[in-house]
Amino acid sequence: MKFAASTPAFDRALSVEIAASEQIRMRVLAGPLAILLLGDQLLFLFARETLEQFAGRLLPTWLPLKVFGPFLAYEIVALVVLRYRGGRGKSMPTAARFANAVIETSLPTVILWWMNQFTSPLVAFGAWPTLLYFVFIIASTLRLDFVLPAFTGAVAAVSYLGMACWVLSFGAVVANPIGHVSKAAMMVVAGVVAGLVALRLRAKFRYAVEQAATRDRVTNLFGQHVSPAVVDRLLASPADFTGETRKICVMFLDIRNFTANAHSKRPEQVVEFLNATFGFMIESIDRQGGFINKFLGDGFMAIFGAPLEDPAAAHHAVAAAQEILVEIDRRDLADGAWPLRVGIGLHIGDAVTGNVGSPRRKEFTAIGDTVNLASRLEQLTKEHNARLIVSDAIVAAIGNAAGTATKLGAATVKGYAEPVNIWRLG
Repeated sequence: MKFAASTPAFDRALSVEIAASEQIRMRVLAGPLAILLLGDQLLFLFARETLEQFAGRLLPTWLPLKVFGPFLAYEIVALVVLRYRGGRGKSMPTAARFANAVIETSLPTVILWWMNQFTSPLVAFGAWPTLLYFVFIIASTLRLDFVLPAFTGAVAAVSYLGMACWVLSFGAVVANPIGHVSKAAMMVVAGVVAGLVALRLRAKFRYAVEQAATRDRVTNLFGQHVSPAVVDRLLASPADFTGETRKICVMFLDIRNFTANAHSKRPEQVVEFLNATFGFMIESIDRQGGFINKFLGDGFMAIFGAPLEDPAAAHHAVAAAQEILVEIDRRDLADGAWPLRVGIGLHIGDAVTGNVGSPRRKEFTAIGDTVNLASRLEQLTKEHNARLIVSDAIVAAIGNAAGTATKLGAATVKGYAEPVNIWRLG
């Protein structure tokens, strides 16, 4: 069953994710910028003479602050603006994101220009600032868009080549294509690769959103008490469950004397008892491939063979019922402080299954004579002092496994003109 996430829903989720990724990207960039500014400024304050000897000229004391300061301030302001807009459910305009890429990627170019003022071009273009271009390109993958990383790579390449042509002359750059043109080409390639990675991340995010939406719909239709194994099979099923006639096995279980026993108990004790009781019962039904269709106060209705087809639905339903009874006996729950005695009715047959409800809320259910008879059989357990009563159809379906069944004869069932043969299995 594949439910594609609606476009508006996905767009909203993607917008939120992009805003979160942009904030991470800006923090990743602002952190190193702050460290570079602090480290370089300390060098200029306490080791400026050594730097001047290396450069062969006087250096401004606050040069790092002039170079890095505006960019760091920009990143901080952009981060604040992004968080402000994100808090109000607004994303950054596309034009602003492209402008942001241009401004950020110009930092290495500015550093190269300043370094060229105080060192030789050989030193400037061979130093670490040229590597900053690749940092910005890699960080652009967090934009979750192909165009922006590719654009960042192109801006980096043009900026680098433009600075090289300005400082060294166009002829010098063309004459040495391996040094500068190839580096610019690598920036373009890095941008394209970053864009492809961003597309992959975006596709993964889309898949996660669609899976979450599908699981939510499964939970809404079948309730939270559907086992993980059944959910996984439902996710792989192409059916939309709009309505069909299917052969299913229905179980009704009721806790005997619950109202009388609960009368003297505190509310929290009642809830605790039901949770503990239903806990191991649900596990048994899960193990046998059934699911709780609905809780009925002190009981429940379980279905085997729908929404997923199960040729052995009767065998699994009987096995689940017997597991429940065995567990009650093993724990001596029938003779406990709050005696746990149950009545279970099982019947198999055709029923209409599908999603029923209003446009705002639907749930998967089963309707028809099969459901009604299973409910009546559970009620007959009181009259026959039995824990598990099944129909002729169940005995026929399980074959040799019904060897321990005891025929109780024909019983008058409310709503049925003719008596119904019933069997005791527990």
